[in-house]
Amino acid sequence: MENGAAPTAQPVIVAIDGPSGTGKSSTSKAVAAQLGLSYLDTGAQYRAITWWMVTNGIDLEDPSAVAAVAGKAEIVSGTDPAHPTITVDGTDVAGPIRTQEVTSKVSAVSAVPEVRSLITELQRSIAAGAEYGIVVEGRDIGTTVLPDADLKIFLTASPEARAARRSGELKGADVHATREALIKRDAADSSRKTSPLAKADDAVEVDTTELTLAQVIECVVTLVEEKRAGQ
Repeated sequence: MENGAAPTAQPVIVAIDGPSGTGKSSTSKAVAAQLGLSYLDTGAQYRAITWWMVTNGIDLEDPSAVAAVAGKAEIVSGTDPAHPTITVDGTDVAGPIRTQEVTSKVSAVSAVPEVRSLITELQRSIAAGAEYGIVVEGRDIGTTVLPDADLKIFLTASPEARAARRSGELKGADVHATREALIKRDAADSSRKTSPLAKADDAVEVDTTELTLAQVIECVVTLVEEKRAGQ
């Protein structure tokens, strides 16, 4: 398999949702690597299609214009948790999709139903093809993309903790400005009509505010192992 780890005893699909700054990516990659699972960053896919639209001069304020070209970009996600990749039409966009320009516009693009429909089908296809199981992280995985996932986890954290983590990742970004940006994106993602950010009714909520990354990873690994033991 891709990451070279021993395969799990039982294939398992794990959905990890939550807002930015809760530790989703770091936790998901580490859990996948430790348990020999594939890994998918669904947010990167929405960032990738946003990058393509920005690059091609699409009017992102016009949902119909976004919808009309939603299927033109070929997005390919590598699912090795040690080396996750994302390309658009064969171009590596792992760096470009993390710019502030893309970050500020991804919510608008991802709110367009045609975009979500296309990306959701891509995500389901990737999950279905994961031989040993997969950890899929995002904002609507447990509620919309993979409602039948074996285990659903919803990570939370206080706005202050999330802002401190994200500003640290952005190397010196103002914590107050980062907090306001996170709250603004939460509102946009939670209020969109199509597949809003939400906790699935059967998801296990893990508050990461007072936990170290290692503790969050240990918690999630334990939850996955318990689920597999009960299958």
